[in-house]
Amino acid sequence: MSTHGLPPFPVPTSTPTGGRAGRPVCALICAVAVGTATACAPSEGAVTPSPAATALFPAAAPASHGSSGTMGAPGIGDPDFPTDGNGGYDVQHYDLRLSYDPSSRKLAGSTTIRAKATHDLTSFNLDLHGLTVSRVTVDGTTASFSRGGDELVIEPARRISEGDAFAVTVDYSGVPEPMHDPVNLGKYGFISTPDGAFVTCEPNGAKTWFPSNDHPSDKATYDFHITVPAGLTAIANGEMVGTPRTNAGKTTFVWREKHPMASYLATMTTGKFQVRTGRSDKGLPIYVAVADSFRGSLDSLLTQTGKITDYWSTVFGPYPFSSTGGVIDDYAAGYALENQTKPIYGGFSPEPSIIAHELAHQWFGDSLSIGRWRDLWLNEGFATYAEWLWAEHNGQSTADSTFRRYYANASDPMWAYPPGTARADDLFSAAVYIRGAMTLHALRREIGDQKFFPLIRAWTDAHRYGNVTTQEFIALARRVSGKDLTGLFDAWLFQPKRPAPIS
Repeated sequence: MSTHGLPPFPVPTSTPTGGRAGRPVCALICAVAVGTATACAPSEGAVTPSPAATALFPAAAPASHGSSGTMGAPGIGDPDFPTDGNGGYDVQHYDLRLSYDPSSRKLAGSTTIRAKATHDLTSFNLDLHGLTVSRVTVDGTTASFSRGGDELVIEPARRISEGDAFAVTVDYSGVPEPMHDPVNLGKYGFISTPDGAFVTCEPNGAKTWFPSNDHPSDKATYDFHITVPAGLTAIANGEMVGTPRTNAGKTTFVWREKHPMASYLATMTTGKFQVRTGRSDKGLPIYVAVADSFRGSLDSLLTQTGKITDYWSTVFGPYPFSSTGGVIDDYAAGYALENQTKPIYGGFSPEPSIIAHELAHQWFGDSLSIGRWRDLWLNEGFATYAEWLWAEHNGQSTADSTFRRYYANASDPMWAYPPGTARADDLFSAAVYIRGAMTLHALRREIGDQKFFPLIRAWTDAHRYGNVTTQEFIALARRVSGKDLTGLFDAWLFQPKRPAPIS
């Protein structure tokens, strides 16, 4: 995520071994949890993720439910976001069937979740904010349910045994209510607009429009069936399946994301859009859409998206998904978010550096997702450093000059905020972005380009489609470099003070 209007992030001009990356602009959050990030493909050709990174926190312990079974925990185990996600099961796939009417702002949905029980379940929770649930079934049989805050508690007719696959379907409707973050983001989640909806969900806004295990540690594949009034466009992740179908004044769009995806990266942005498709120079399909008021940016968004995605694949390793793209909506969010395969820019035409930032997130945040929110620098520090690399690639400024410009400001508040432990009440602090990026540059200077860029590619390859932790990155850096880097990472990530200057 990037925040539109943050101070510019300069970038290097030299050509590092293996390529360079671009400038970030994202301003959303991600929820990370504990446990395995599995995603079973819903259709032929879908991708199965690599084993998830070792979790730092044990999965939330199930609460006792008599002698006949257990109930799933109301949180997934992330101590900084204790009610995000849920314990007791691992989601494999979401099938979302949604209808939205902008004039009434009413959403009607039927979500089917395919999951696997990780222990015996007599009940389990889903995250759902607002909206009215009319019916729940588990494996086709009516289940009882209750609501408590953003928790939907479901009691199936029969106990689900550990290891069993099951399907839960929730029918619901209502006017979605966005989440509010007064410190960093303002509104996020499902946000109604005059002609549709602007949907950006980091860190935990997916629950504003569909029931889910709303934490990045439980990734899954997705199918979207979205119906809107004829003349509007509905955009989701992945690729469109078939052509949109219009009947009785309504059009249904079908999208499929066959790669594992964190819930906060899902979108169903709708409205009046100008759409263009194409391919990058390397042959990757591109889908871009812009609100009518930004039609002049359509061609440049297509061109820059293809160019930057291709370049990052030479720096970070193969692009992890089946298409790339971007969306400019006319809702003035003031931030951009790296929705998987389709970053969205809220109310502004993005500069190439911002596109570079959001596309870098397709590797760092989307393919490699954090398992807990305190590790957010693994997303934002990497995407911000990509901005510096993009500037370097284009001969604008070196990453080193950018680093030194920031370091020279000894009174910057970021020195008191160690980015290796992002704070739940200030996730999107500039320290997480800038000091996180400075950590990577300090590492690059310490181990040299001949080790640094292979390290980054090894990182994206080892954890493709999985979940990652800071400790895993530190361990890999040590193995690749052959150096004890404990002091470097401690100073830059975990100490609330300005580190000693680098050579």
